[in-house]
Amino acid sequence: MKTIGHFINGKHVEGTSGRFAPVFNPATGQQTAAVALADASELEAAVAAAAAAQPAWAATNPQRRARVFFRFVDLINKHMDELAEMLSAEHGKTIEDSKGDIIRGMEVAEFVCGVPHLQKGEFTEGAGPGIDMYSMRQPLGIGAGITPFNFPAMIPIWMLAPAIATGNAFILKPSERDPSVPMRLAELLAEAGLPAGVFNVVNGDKTAVDAILAHNRIDGVSFVGSTPIARYVYATAAAHGKRVQAFGGAKNHMIIMPDADIEQAANALVGAGYGSAGERCMAISVAVPVGEETASRLLDALVPKIENLKIGPYTDPGAEMGPVVTRAAQERILSLIDSGERQGARLVVDGRTFRLQGYEDGFFVGATLFDHVTPEMDIYREEIFGPVLSVVRANSYQEALELPLRHEYGNGVAIFTRDGDTARDFASRINIGMVGINVPIPTPLAYYSFGGWKASAFGDLNQHGTDSIRFWTRTKTVTSRWPSGIKEGASFSMPTM
Repeated sequence: MKTIGHFINGKHVEGTSGRFAPVFNPATGQQTAAVALADASELEAAVAAAAAAQPAWAATNPQRRARVFFRFVDLINKHMDELAEMLSAEHGKTIEDSKGDIIRGMEVAEFVCGVPHLQKGEFTEGAGPGIDMYSMRQPLGIGAGITPFNFPAMIPIWMLAPAIATGNAFILKPSERDPSVPMRLAELLAEAGLPAGVFNVVNGDKTAVDAILAHNRIDGVSFVGSTPIARYVYATAAAHGKRVQAFGGAKNHMIIMPDADIEQAANALVGAGYGSAGERCMAISVAVPVGEETASRLLDALVPKIENLKIGPYTDPGAEMGPVVTRAAQERILSLIDSGERQGARLVVDGRTFRLQGYEDGFFVGATLFDHVTPEMDIYREEIFGPVLSVVRANSYQEALELPLRHEYGNGVAIFTRDGDTARDFASRINIGMVGINVPIPTPLAYYSFGGWKASAFGDLNQHGTDSIRFWTRTKTVTSRWPSGIKEGASFSMPTM
């Protein structure tokens, strides 16, 4: 069984805390590795390496910083199969889904190859008599990222790429459930020419997180995880004077209007609800058909697709959905299904009975479908993060709209309709950060920003896109005038132009 340590100052180092966490293959339930859990002294070593490397990296011209990411993108493409296999073995998602995880991360690495343009400031000649004014975007210093298990390639790259490209050093604390891909990314960045110390990986649990949040040399923190932890990270890091972006949970609705293409909507729901076993912050977990006829047509199209889903290990090339990440996650999802049944929802497809021969110890949950769910039920209020789809029937468009409007989460939402007026009204009025119109998972591309509203996000700036460049830099504005023979006496009033 392999042991996974940390990556500090350009090389692998063993853990010294004496604490380890198990890493499992979710399909078999077998432990495959032990990952070191850092203490404060190990984080201190990473901060020291970052602090030593950052000034020279910040002084490196942006074209040369961009070239590292050109090479990094090339290396990711060359190692795509290896990375996908590594990711699936620890997360459980299918190989094709893992490749999607990696590619969506790589797209942000491609985006920051334009950092010479993205990091430019502004200039005004003649802002006043003989006065020029200009701004510069300069790096924060040392950034840190705390990332979740569900996207062990995508989200680390979303954080590290804009942070490093803009001249910061960066410390990543990935999920201890699937740490191998982030460690491999560190190797590929080093191979791409990133100087030692600019990127460090510190594996760990809450001890490492708390050390990051309190460390006086870390200037910015980016987090993705559950809402309770996002609130804690935001409040704690901000109290220590750090710039913070913290992204939390989701409960994403998809409204199906009577004029929608029902077959298209049903296919979208199956993919968006059960892909990656529902372990996505952009997964659709609530379907809202408008009108009883729409609901009946949707269920008729949906149920056979759910019942025919191919569930299996990532090693099965025909698998469409794999297991969830841990035994604890499996047990929590099953308990919420029990709760939905107790609270009166109609269980149309029951995933609790799913068993896969030869993989009886795996962390599998079958695709589950509830109908006649109401907003008071636990399965509606809570983020399940599993393969459970709830149908909440609405009598009108306005009633359907009120559901996501009133929910505490505001990450993603979708509407399926052929009517442009309805779609436009929906996009304008909804209080959700990412909106899909006939698109079930409206995750923006790398050059737009990713982020939710309400209890799904804390902080003012989102991930990737130009927001990420703003987050990882500070703006400095310079007002300059050179002697030109003008003689002036002292002025005691507020300067104007």
